[in-house]
Amino acid sequence: MSLRVAVQMDPIESINIAGDSSFALMLSAQSRGYRLYEYQVESLTLDADDRLHAEAWPVTVQRVEGDHFRRGERVRLDLGRDVDVVLMRQDPPFHMGYITATHLLERIRHETLVVNDPVSVRNAPEKVMVLNYRHFMPPTLVTRSVAEVRRFMAEHGAIVVKPIHGNGGKAIFRVPENGENLSALFEVFNQTWPEPHMVQPFLPEVAQGDKRIVLVDGEVAGAINRLPGAGEFRSNLAMGGSAQPTTLTEREQEICAALGPDLKRLGLIFVGIDVIGEKWLTEINVTSPTGIVAIDRFNGTDTAGRIWDAIERRLAARAKAA
Repeated sequence: MSLRVAVQMDPIESINIAGDSSFALMLSAQSRGYRLYEYQVESLTLDADDRLHAEAWPVTVQRVEGDHFRRGERVRLDLGRDVDVVLMRQDPPFHMGYITATHLLERIRHETLVVNDPVSVRNAPEKVMVLNYRHFMPPTLVTRSVAEVRRFMAEHGAIVVKPIHGNGGKAIFRVPENGENLSALFEVFNQTWPEPHMVQPFLPEVAQGDKRIVLVDGEVAGAINRLPGAGEFRSNLAMGGSAQPTTLTEREQEICAALGPDLKRLGLIFVGIDVIGEKWLTEINVTSPTGIVAIDRFNGTDTAGRIWDAIERRLAARAKAA
């Protein structure tokens, strides 16, 4: 199958090709003979005829540090007519600009396959969708109230506080059991974000790693264990964490089996979930999941290829139903 693929991403100049999942997907697509375009979300335009356009560049990629892409002449793409697939891969934060982009892309989903499905992405931010699976989560509070947090700490001790629409391990704070600086921290959080914040007990098991499990169309594709760097409790690779190979426990397999059918039904083809202590589900990442490069390096797998296989199956099913 020969496809035309538009990748909505952060500027390609800025990516780290050694571990970037979007770049791995682009390399895989190119190896299949797909035609690639890249564009930034800011260029989306819905015209007076209700057609969605983007200012885009034809692009070729290669795994050469500092010389990893070539752009052609800029073109004005009709994302409903000129391409078969849109990959929505720009990083969060999940703010109104991100949400508006999902509304715009929703308007072409009857013509073009958008991955992940923009309606489901909008309805399933990382730290909100996961609340549908509380029986797999540590105790979790969502609030702007310091008084509520103090009540929570009286039962659970030390906590971590996270922006509910944060990403990449940014702005996650640990508060000790004595509540030192809790009021000051919530002053900053409440001034910075209009949303409530997520509060969970601090899990000492994080020192042994935070497992990233990738699911492709609802099926487990692989996993890595991310270890915190020196002096850190956050294990995100973007925060200096390191990756090691791993396998899934029975509990983690149970979590994946519970989530998988829902993810597939919602058109969430490429998803990364995070599990701490081999039992606590903490996030379901659907906006711009990462981790496939490390997974493939350890396991000798081809997760990017598996994602394109799933996309091709979706397109074939749409064509058959048309």
